[in-house]
Amino acid sequence: MSHEKKLNELEATAICGNDISSSCLYVSALAISYAGQYAWIALLIVGAVLYLFRSIYGEVVGALPLNGGAYNVLLNTTSKRNAALAACLTILSYMATAVISASEAMHYLHTLWHGLPIIGATLGLLGLFLVLTILGISESAKVAVGIFLVHLVSLTLLVGSAIWFLATNGLDNLDLNFRLPVKGGSIINALFFGFSAAMLGISGFESSANFVEEQARGVFAKTLRNMWLVVSFFNPVIAFLAIAVLPMVEVGQHTETLLSHLGTTTGGRWLGTLISVDAVAVLSGAVLTSFVGVSGLMKRMTLDRILPQFFLRENKAGSNYLILITFFLLCVSVLFITNGELGPLSGVYTISFLAVMAFFALGNFLLKRKRPKLPRPVYAGIFTVTLALFGILVALYGNIKIHPDYLIVFLQYFLPTMALVYIMLNRTAILNLGLAAIDSLTKHSRFSRLGRLFVRRQLRELHKQEFVFFTKGDNVSNLNKVMAYVVENEFTTRLKIVTLLKDGESYPQELLTDIRVLDRAYEQIEVDFVTMEGHFGPKLIEELSEKWNIPKNFMFIGSPGNQFPYHISELGGVRLII
Repeated sequence: MSHEKKLNELEATAICGNDISSSCLYVSALAISYAGQYAWIALLIVGAVLYLFRSIYGEVVGALPLNGGAYNVLLNTTSKRNAALAACLTILSYMATAVISASEAMHYLHTLWHGLPIIGATLGLLGLFLVLTILGISESAKVAVGIFLVHLVSLTLLVGSAIWFLATNGLDNLDLNFRLPVKGGSIINALFFGFSAAMLGISGFESSANFVEEQARGVFAKTLRNMWLVVSFFNPVIAFLAIAVLPMVEVGQHTETLLSHLGTTTGGRWLGTLISVDAVAVLSGAVLTSFVGVSGLMKRMTLDRILPQFFLRENKAGSNYLILITFFLLCVSVLFITNGELGPLSGVYTISFLAVMAFFALGNFLLKRKRPKLPRPVYAGIFTVTLALFGILVALYGNIKIHPDYLIVFLQYFLPTMALVYIMLNRTAILNLGLAAIDSLTKHSRFSRLGRLFVRRQLRELHKQEFVFFTKGDNVSNLNKVMAYVVENEFTTRLKIVTLLKDGESYPQELLTDIRVLDRAYEQIEVDFVTMEGHFGPKLIEELSEKWNIPKNFMFIGSPGNQFPYHISELGGVRLII
């Protein structure tokens, strides 16, 4: 077993905190553009919704402390197809994160260097992180901590400077802004659209769930609390101060660089420069997080045979360079399609991110129903999950209503991604269809013989992977669920059903009878019943994985109860299927 050092609270908070707190640099301007003088209230409501998700994430990841976020929870509570849907949305979210963060970083850098070509510089920054991640330079916890602390200090100085400015110059501008007509014609409309747009400000909250295995025990819940505190304080406070200090027209003129303009206005050129430098650093950190995060997720999907196996190719540094290059090309295409504009980018970002959050809430419901005995450190009440899901769906509807055209941009990426994934998940049916087509079109030609040979070789290659299910003597109903799951979700013709015995113990004869019945019922699966003496745990899983050449993520168990002596994360990716 690995004894590598786990991330402590500050390190883990910094890594995910750089992602979520980078939104402070642009979400206030975005909320003000839709909610006007009431943007700060919309951002407070966002903080309230995020508070509900603290317990939702805490329960799900506490019960299933494995990397992968929404993909992982759906993989362990429902089918691989549903998990793949959440994974595709997460990839889109990472994509939009990288492009928005890179674009915003270059907008802030433009305030320091006015000759900077923003689109070209954004492309260059994305390319830089592509090279760095291919070379194997991933996010360093110490660097992340440094960026995060400087970011918090910079935001605190900005808030303090704005408060001092108001104390010495009065609140006349605030009064003038509140006399302006309400955006949308009513406060309700302003808050609805402002809340919907401002939900972009909590994107990154899911990032901690994607590296939970690298965190020390008990740290994950603290990262959720810390992220919530940062965005629930700074986002509404900065929005309120911007409305109090700046005329509304100035906010509109500095949408991409509102915080540096606010800093220059309240504290002078030095503060505006500090905010711009800080913005470039923390937004660049968010770009790096996207590259590292998407690499891990897509590698996991490839290992689960959801994506093509060539993505597993590695260079000498151990980087999956084809995954990184593919992600970079997708980011570049988004950049050129949207021309680097914050609006369409945030639309793609928000739709994909909110959909991932909705899937996490649904995953919580599934966990309660399908894995009720699985130990969990916290429990989110049904009302809490329902209210949080309602808030997410309202925000999702609001974003689509604000800009229906952004939905088209989102679908241009989501539909092809899902098409590729569903082709991969239905390869057996597609290959069999191709075999039938070859037979019907050209029965006796050389092309027909070569075609049949090629397709059958592909089918053999696909089906030769063996899977394992560990049973404690499950009844025939549970074993039938196992067989149905394997047939529906995996490409295989071979399944080992393993039962472990104590010294001198024998397996129940009924178990062998049930397995023989199921072996006949599922003709497409060859069942191998294996009994052995031993104790189920990480060591045995490691030994059998090496001995049988079966990856741990192709080993299945039923849901353990409160007496189970191991964390699910200690089992190396073994999947819960009943």
